[in-house]
Amino acid sequence: MQENLPLDVIIELTNCTIWQQTHLVLSNVNLRVGKGEFLYLVGRVGSGKSSLIKTLNAQIPLKDGTGLVAGYDLAKIKKREIPYLRRKIGIVFQDFQLLTDRTVNANLEFVLKATGWKNKTEMDNRIAEVLEKVGLGLKGNKMPHQLSGGEQQRVVIGRALLNDPEIILADEPTGNLDPETSEGILRLLTDISKTGRAVVVATHNYTLLKKFTAKTIKCDNGALVDVSNDEEMELLF
Repeated sequence: MQENLPLDVIIELTNCTIWQQTHLVLSNVNLRVGKGEFLYLVGRVGSGKSSLIKTLNAQIPLKDGTGLVAGYDLAKIKKREIPYLRRKIGIVFQDFQLLTDRTVNANLEFVLKATGWKNKTEMDNRIAEVLEKVGLGLKGNKMPHQLSGGEQQRVVIGRALLNDPEIILADEPTGNLDPETSEGILRLLTDISKTGRAVVVATHNYTLLKKFTAKTIKCDNGALVDVSNDEEMELLF
């Protein structure tokens, strides 16, 4: 564990090199994300967005540089510590990854059991709480195929919130959704950041960037570039 990270900074990468197996993806990565901050990660397909998110989640090991995420040192983290890091991180995928053979409630219960919850009443209460938070309070007994794409993505966001994470990492969360539904998902993620969680959204949906403005970092030619000022933002569109 790392105790000397300032309270407001939840992600801090310094001079990091991001590898995908033997392929160098990003070099000299410097990134700071504070609690309650909403950050876009943009760039073309293959530019390193997903690899960076997988590094933050300790799915890809950090070989070079210093990476502090939710109090854990990514360069020194032990295998047995990774599940504890991941409990502090909620992941939202583009393709939902819901278990299709069980209800929404059962999907969420599966995650709680897998992360050490044992008390049935406490689990039921937590599931009801997160479904209410994502606007699906009455959908717990539905099967995934009975839900729209937007509703399924809301379940995924609810799943990500189950263990009250400090960070939400969303990898192309609107990639399979229509524009109106995508707006609803972005609004929900923005609201989540206002509760004090850091939210990092990897996306190539520049229409949403214009509508929901926030700090924006671009993966470009093997480097991270801050494109938050108006002039540089215009070059994205």
